[in-house]
Amino acid sequence: MTLALQDKVSIVTGAARGIGRAIVLAFLQSGAKIVGFDVNEANLKKLEEETKGGPGTVETQVVDVTDSAKFTAAINEVAEKYGRIDVLVNNAGITRDGLLISMEDDQFDLVLSVNLRAAFVAIRAAARHMIRARSGRIVNIASVSGLMGNPGQANYAASKAGLIGLTKTAAKELGKRGVTVNAVAPGFIATEMTNALPDKAKEKFLENIALRRPGLPEDVAQAVAYLAEPRSAYITGQVLVVDGGLYM
Repeated sequence: MTLALQDKVSIVTGAARGIGRAIVLAFLQSGAKIVGFDVNEANLKKLEEETKGGPGTVETQVVDVTDSAKFTAAINEVAEKYGRIDVLVNNAGITRDGLLISMEDDQFDLVLSVNLRAAFVAIRAAARHMIRARSGRIVNIASVSGLMGNPGQANYAASKAGLIGLTKTAAKELGKRGVTVNAVAPGFIATEMTNALPDKAKEKFLENIALRRPGLPEDVAQAVAYLAEPRSAYITGQVLVVDGGLYM
């Protein structure tokens, strides 16, 4: 077993299920000290129970990423407790799908708030600690929807496209201080979010995937872990697509 993230203090948002949970488990096996944020307290407690005894450690906090002040305070508390923040993974995300012409303002605004604005808030807070240490890894979970668009997801696609732009800008601003910023763009991944899609939508996705199967949360988690490890030190401002050949 390679403990590539041994004792690396790592914050993961949206940690309680799906891709976030898989990222926590991958980091755990690499020896990281993980702090998982999510709004679902019950799922966080379950995650803590499941991750006891790993090479790394996991603690969790109930955090609403749309509350900028409390979210920032939670990040600063992690830095104060451990003396640093080595890795930030902005994974928290939601969907509120609907056709553009009938989409309500609050459907659009909420998705942008969780998927994009919260990532900006987290990067702003964590980067201040990383800059002082002249070291850090930031990984944002984008989506192929942000690269190619997707009918019924004007809000989601816009948030993920914005996240890619944020990633590249942050990479340019923070690179001279030893901080890398990259994005992972999953395609059709088997999670609770995609399981809620109509069967016809799922079939259409699978028809367009070269590997003819949905991805697993673990597929995404391994890509995130790679970008967080020392071996990716010369990679920044990039979008790593993990989609089985859906977008190419």
